[in-house]
Amino acid sequence: MFVAWVVYPLVLVLLCGGLGLLVDLLTGRRLPGTLVVPAGFAAMVVVGEFTTALEATATLTVPAVLFLAIVGAGFSLPWRFARLDWLPVLAALGVFAVFAAPVVLSGSPTFAGYIKLDDTATWLALTDRVLEHGRSLDGLGLSSYRATLEFNLAGGYPIGVFVPFGVPQKLIGAELAWVFQPYLSFIAALLSLSLWEVFGGVLRDGRWRAFAAFLAAQPALLYGYAMWGGVKEMAAAALVALAAALAPAALRADSSWRGVLPLALAGAAIVGVLSAGGILWVGPLLLVVAILAYRRLGLNAAAVRAAVFAGLLVVLTIPAWSSGLVPPTSKSLVGSDGEGNLLGPLDPLQALGIWPAGDFRVDPSGAVIATVLVGLGILAALVGLWALWRRRGLVPLLYATALVTCAVIVVFGSPWAAGKALATASPAALSLAVLGALAVMKFDRVSGLMLVLVVAGGVLWSNVLAYGGADLAPYGQLHELEQIGDRFAGEGPALMTEYNPYGARHFLRELDGEGASELRNRQVPLREGGEAEKGFDVDTDEIQPSGLFTYRTLVLRRSPVRSRPPAPYRLVWSGKYYEVWQRREGETTPPGEILPLGEEDAPAAIPTCDEVSALAEPALTNGGPDAHLLAARHAPVYDATEGPFEVPRAGDYSAWLEGSVRGDVELFIDGHKVGEARHQLENIGGFVELGVADLGAGPHTAEIRFGGADLHPGSGGFPRPPTGPLLLTPAGREKGKLVSVPASEYERLCGKPWDWIQALWEER
Repeated sequence: MFVAWVVYPLVLVLLCGGLGLLVDLLTGRRLPGTLVVPAGFAAMVVVGEFTTALEATATLTVPAVLFLAIVGAGFSLPWRFARLDWLPVLAALGVFAVFAAPVVLSGSPTFAGYIKLDDTATWLALTDRVLEHGRSLDGLGLSSYRATLEFNLAGGYPIGVFVPFGVPQKLIGAELAWVFQPYLSFIAALLSLSLWEVFGGVLRDGRWRAFAAFLAAQPALLYGYAMWGGVKEMAAAALVALAAALAPAALRADSSWRGVLPLALAGAAIVGVLSAGGILWVGPLLLVVAILAYRRLGLNAAAVRAAVFAGLLVVLTIPAWSSGLVPPTSKSLVGSDGEGNLLGPLDPLQALGIWPAGDFRVDPSGAVIATVLVGLGILAALVGLWALWRRRGLVPLLYATALVTCAVIVVFGSPWAAGKALATASPAALSLAVLGALAVMKFDRVSGLMLVLVVAGGVLWSNVLAYGGADLAPYGQLHELEQIGDRFAGEGPALMTEYNPYGARHFLRELDGEGASELRNRQVPLREGGEAEKGFDVDTDEIQPSGLFTYRTLVLRRSPVRSRPPAPYRLVWSGKYYEVWQRREGETTPPGEILPLGEEDAPAAIPTCDEVSALAEPALTNGGPDAHLLAARHAPVYDATEGPFEVPRAGDYSAWLEGSVRGDVELFIDGHKVGEARHQLENIGGFVELGVADLGAGPHTAEIRFGGADLHPGSGGFPRPPTGPLLLTPAGREKGKLVSVPASEYERLCGKPWDWIQALWEER
């Protein structure tokens, strides 16, 4: 936790600060102190776009960023931070804490958005690759990791936002997955710093200005996107605010080309993050700046600056347009289709930043109160717009041009694109509401203060609910996958039968890991035809042997109902959540057939003698008297979901609950507490092991007590999938022993329950 939430952000601040000081030097040391770090972030995006454009220079990204940061810091002595107002810093730290709260207060260095959206798995794969190899896929084996990169990098997917994510991680050696949420929180803090500068011309009181920057940086919709890994929306929101804050420098009469450099840098960074879509976000702002430059400076001076800006922007975006400004992997900007992981089109009113719901995709809680809050927020925003127009609040009005872009995308774009636009523009809309409420205070302090409390209360209430509905990744599970990826690196290819994109796309990349129901290069055919549906797990005996034996290593989730892999796979590692099964390198796959038995919640079944005979006959024909049948036992499973259950033998029994656990869940057997779990999210088919009970032979009763929403993050969301059933198996023996009999004595296997029976023989 310390490395993720202290060391990583500190290194990021130092790198961005050094690069920002270099930008400050190039502008004649005119960059406002609060914009040094945000400008450095934009510079890192642009620098990384150039270094990662070619595989030969990708490895220079980290040393190049570090060198430029040191140069900027070294040549900027004496630093001007001593005169920096600490109020914006405190506001930024407050915003960082708000975005960090769901993960930090969980007690684990995890990330949000698990189950809800799997894009974070893609972000991890892209970041890992581009900093070492750019967009090249040379040398990669067939895997889900490669398939993910092929789908994105080969199509020109924008990678600018991943450079500041990965550079500090490379320097400190942390796992990317555990610093992703600190990265999002850092970007939110950058947004707050830029908003402080945006509000500078209209809010003279530093305390109210810091309050406005703190509040406007956390609109509910943007917070919601941050809680499911919306890194591009976060970065775009921060960079659009930065562009607005930097725009006045381009209008100064005493500035030269240097005045437009920071704005061009911010514009190039937006393009690096969003590809061609970034042009839409700075277009209206640039148009207004051009008109103002003409009116203030005259035609010739304005034309020169416009030409300089255009030239800088073209040069700084060379990597973006050379790789494809409109990647084919992007969602369509137009059309009514394309909701992605949304449940339907978002309400445009969500741009205001007030939406009291644990999930921004659903209607708010307390419809009447929510309607009143949103209505008063709209009124405050209109007052803010009117007040800014009267007072000629240039920078906030320039920032408000983001709402024009948002409106165009909402009207003409797909629901998916519209949702992203609403999130990106939401700080601008909320800024108008905050400024409007503060403007009312100048005429009537009581009414204005009440309006401020309404806007602030609506935003904070919304984010408290989002905190309660956060989908936190189960750190224990993913940490085991991280360990497996390190321990068995190079011993692939590997297959995961559980749906877990984080394992398949990222943690098992050194094993050439693939997910049976994930992006992959190989086919994983099922016995009944077709392939596994995305989001579902499959059992090893559901996969055709030819497809299964392609993989040397199997990474399987522990479960009371899953089958033991067939021969020649052997258990080589077991943890709390996963098992690793392998066949020896170079070991040939057996020629025999496999008879799978059992059903979903009854993993063992009794075969008929005709079925066993049909398996034995070809074995005897092809292998002669040495042919044999291998049968796998499965530990008995006892269903304790409804009413009493009975076990035939005394011993230790593991209790397994299928589905997701959010709030505290406690298991009692015969009135005694056996175990508990909290916030362990599962994909379809996953089980949570609640504990181990020492049971005597005979009947028993089980009771599960579900805790409700509390102060823990994520405890207020909905479990997905529905929770249950509760199953018990002998502890540590989910996979039974193997029994081998000569094929000629196949009758010995009749009338007994087996997981599967496999025919084996030596080729003659």
